[in-house]
Amino acid sequence: MAVRTEATRSDLVRRAFRLEWLTATWMAVEAAVAIGSGISAQSLLLIAFGVDSLIELASTGVLLWRLTIELRQGAEFPAGVERRASNIAGALLFALAAYVVASAAYGLWAREGQEFSATGLALVVLAMPVMWFLASAKIRLADQIGSQALRADAIESIACGYLSAVIALGLLAQLLFGAWWIDSATSLAIVVLLVKEGREAWQNE
Repeated sequence: MAVRTEATRSDLVRRAFRLEWLTATWMAVEAAVAIGSGISAQSLLLIAFGVDSLIELASTGVLLWRLTIELRQGAEFPAGVERRASNIAGALLFALAAYVVASAAYGLWAREGQEFSATGLALVVLAMPVMWFLASAKIRLADQIGSQALRADAIESIACGYLSAVIALGLLAQLLFGAWWIDSATSLAIVVLLVKEGREAWQNE
């Protein structure tokens, strides 16, 4: 029975490992396209979205490190390593929350919105289903293997999905109504989620 349990956990960890590699690939593409289109359109929020992608890429690197250690050591995963991975993931969530607040505050203060970017809109529309798929899969696996670090990484994917929706709304509003403020104002809605999950990850709850 013990061998069967260990094999099941090993399969789950390998699945999480493949999922993180998929996430890393998407984040690298997302960051490059978002920052490139953001600079081209002089869009603060698209550039922020690209920075968010880079933060998620860093978080993915942490998870790949954590999962690699467990794959090498089997079920005897060091609790200290899990705590370090969880703390780093929590710190990245705090950093993302701070960046969102700073970007939104600057946009509102400067009364600056983004110009319309067809490339940016296509990216964020595609990012929404991708992020929800990745987040759902990560949360299921995090619960199964008991990894708060993986759960924190899943929350970053959820945040990326929300940001994608916010940016899509902002781009469309800017195009249709000239509503320069909507992207900055609505991006603040995800900050509470980021801070809450960042605190839980930092405390390894």
